[in-house]
Parts: sequence; structure tokens; C-alpha cells
Amino acid sequence: MEIKKILKDRKLKIALEKAIKSYKSNFERVIEKYPQTIELAREVREIKKRSIDELKDNIKIAMESLEDNGINVHFAKDGREANKLIYDLIDGNTVVKSKSMTSEEIGLRNFLESNGIEVWETDLGEFIIQILNEKPMHVITPAIHLTKDRIVEVLQKEINSSSYKIQEIVDEVRKFMREKFVSARVGITGANVLSAETGSLILIENEGNIRLTSTLPEKHIAIVGVEKIVYGLSDALKVAEVTWRFAGYKMPSYVDIISTPSKTGDVEKVVINGMHGAKEVHVILLDNGRLKAAENDVLKEALYCLRCGACMYECQVYQNLSGYWGENYVGGIGIVWDYITKGLINENVFCCLLCGRCKEICPVNIDCAKINRWLRGVTFPNLNNNQCNERHYNCSVE
Repeated sequence: MEIKKILKDRKLKIALEKAIKSYKSNFERVIEKYPQTIELAREVREIKKRSIDELKDNIKIAMESLEDNGINVHFAKDGREANKLIYDLIDGNTVVKSKSMTSEEIGLRNFLESNGIEVWETDLGEFIIQILNEKPMHVITPAIHLTKDRIVEVLQKEINSSSYKIQEIVDEVRKFMREKFVSARVGITGANVLSAETGSLILIENEGNIRLTSTLPEKHIAIVGVEKIVYGLSDALKVAEVTWRFAGYKMPSYVDIISTPSKTGDVEKVVINGMHGAKEVHVILLDNGRLKAAENDVLKEALYCLRCGACMYECQVYQNLSGYWGENYVGGIGIVWDYITKGLINENVFCCLLCGRCKEICPVNIDCAKINRWLRGVTFPNLNNNQCNERHYNCSVE
């Protein structure tokens, strides 16, 4: 979509203004109630820095711990390999799936659907995006670009509802999705963080769909970027807490910790796998450029990203272009991640105003302006720094 056309989209502007205002209000209340979050965020930056510096060792430890827990572990060097691994693991023709930017990165849903698998996005925002055949416009709020009226219109048509009240339509979506959860034999999730020491996945959610996706089907597949690995469980919980606080929540509805398949020890204390939850758990650890980025002194900082989405609410360019700025990932940090995971770089990098506002709000203080300035030099090595800095006029939103 052309930038001029995006800037003239009045409905997009209204939806973004409402969402950004709501986020900022929520975040202020969170920090007011939990001021210690700021200091905890500084600690989490050090945790992430140490984890990325020791990434290869942590991957090895994580794989050993997961296997010791009875979880099947697979390592995928790129998206193509990850998609094939997941496809080969699927039983039946129906899959339920929770929101995951890592799965978006590799085009998982499109790949499975093109191979005859029926995939249902169970997060409400992702479900809306799936219906419209669009991409997520924000890492936390994928349908951020749509007004309430547009969302009601979309859901009315999809689930054959005559209601105009959003609560009633949500109730109908809940009933609609229950049938999918029960019939699916495979559930696919991501993970917010993974503890290498204990082999534990931590997943943050509000809707309850992740819990259903990971427990009702007999087989649970989690796709996890290797940068999500930290060493200890206490470190992982600190990362999770900072993530939900900077996403604008005092507390999420659910924090799921998955360390083994479901099990029972109620008969003579003999452990039997596969009670009420998943009988079989698979974790796909995805590289897709991350290990190479971890060795680059400039790019490695991007691997600290918690996917909280705070930077996008603060970015002046994102506030005008939303998720149209970027490919799989969006915003200033998204430009960097598209380069890490796809080697993709284009003039989107010149949309960044290099103002540094994203760094100020980022819980782990990622300097996107510095990284994007470096990417400009990679794209146009013959330009000097002043010329690189001036090229942002192509995406001016004044």
C-alpha cells in the first residue's frame, strides 16, 4: 500500500489514536502501582544480554532439559525447515493455533493451509486478521488498525451473527471456537520465554486460548525462537513479568508454565503421561538468522526484544503507518528483525526518524536508531552518515 494512501485512511487514524491513548493510560497506571518494574527491567536487560552472549550453550542446555522432561525437541535452521517439521508432526486435518509472531515470521499458517491443513487462529485479534487475510499490525494487538464497528462487521459475517454488541459477538466467537478446540488433534503455540535450566516454557495470555490450545488437543507443538531462551527459571519469570507490565497489564489473566506432557502419579506413584492435557509435546527451536545476529556487535541487541510492543505506541512513524511499515515484523524494531530473519532490507529503513523515542520506552533499552543507522550503511555503503540520516524524507509523515 502506498504511504500517501495510508496517511489518508481516516478509519486507520481513528483506530490507532484510540488504541495508543488506551495503552498509554494503562501503562501509566501499571508503573504507578508497580514502580519497581523500572528497576526490574534494568535487571532483565542484563539477563537478556548474558543469555544472548551464552546463546549456543543455553540452546544445548535447553535441549537436554526438555528431552529429560519427556518433551520432543527439534532444531530448525530456517523457516522452511521449521514448517516441514511441523507439517510432518500434524495428525488429522484440523489445527488450532495461538498468536505467535515467530509463526508469522515463517509463514506457518499459509504453509499449512496450502498443504490441506485447516488452521484456526484462536486469539480474537488473530482470528479477525485471518478472516480478512491480512497480516498482524502489532505484536500484541494484531487488529489494532480496525475500529470497533469494522470488527463487529467482520465477525457478524464470519459467524453469522445478527448482534451489534461486541460482548454478545465475543460470546458467540467463544462458542464457535470451543468446537474447534475439541475437534483438533494438534495445538500450536509460541512461547514468551524458555528456561534452559528447567526446560520450561512460559506463555503469557489473557483470553485463555493458549491454555486450551496447549492442553485440549492430544499433541502440543511450540515454536520458539532461540533468543527466547534464558538460563534459570527465576530469570524467565522476571522476563515474563517485565513483558506483561510493558505491554500495559498489571497482571495477565493467565501465566502458563509447561515443562512436561500432562501426567499423573496417582497409581502407586508411577508417572503416566497423557492425563487431561497434551499426551505429546514438541518444541521447535528456531534459528532463522538469530545465531548469526548474536555474533554481530550491532544486531545482537535486537535479540533482547521481549515483544511487548511498547516501542510502537511511542513511534511517530508507526502512529501514522501502523503495521504497513515493515514486512513480517513492524516498526523500527521490525525493520531490524526482517533483516535478521530474511536478510530483507529496503527503503523502509529510511522511514525511521532516528529520534530515539523507542529506546526511551523499551524495557531493555534497545537502540533501534543506532541499528537502523547501521542498516542504512549496509544498504547504501557509499553514503556518508549525514546522507544516511537525511534519507528519511522518503517516508516523512509531517
